[in-house]
Amino acid sequence: MLLDLQNLFSDNQAITSGTAVSANTVNFGKNDVSFVPVIIQATSDFSDLTSLTAEIQTSSDIAFTTPVTLLSSTMTLANLKAGAKFPISYLPKGNLGYMRLAYTVTGSAETTGKITAGVVASDEAGYHEIQGF
Repeated sequence: MLLDLQNLFSDNQAITSGTAVSANTVNFGKNDVSFVPVIIQATSDFSDLTSLTAEIQTSSDIAFTTPVTLLSSTMTLANLKAGAKFPISYLPKGNLGYMRLAYTVTGSAETTGKITAGVVASDEAGYHEIQGF
């Protein structure tokens, strides 16, 4: 998996409470970016929350005055260990120009969990399946 700093939403970003957006917004222009591989991965164990929802959001302006959620996924605390990946492998259709992630914590405030997320060079699972590994 190769991550590019210009296409990185979160780089070991601490997720604490409420709803927080990714540290970075990516400008894709008004192109169709569906089927572009993406990863949303815990880089350290989560310890306190009940669940975490990750949403892929898009907007026509960088300020996200009217964000549109294109896709979301929720993981429970039991599954949020270092290395765990959200089951979102590709960016969805509907890009309006800019994309970011929004993270929503359910339950207690989180003290240890962190996320790295961004566009990757290829979907590892798909590559290995194609190659017959």
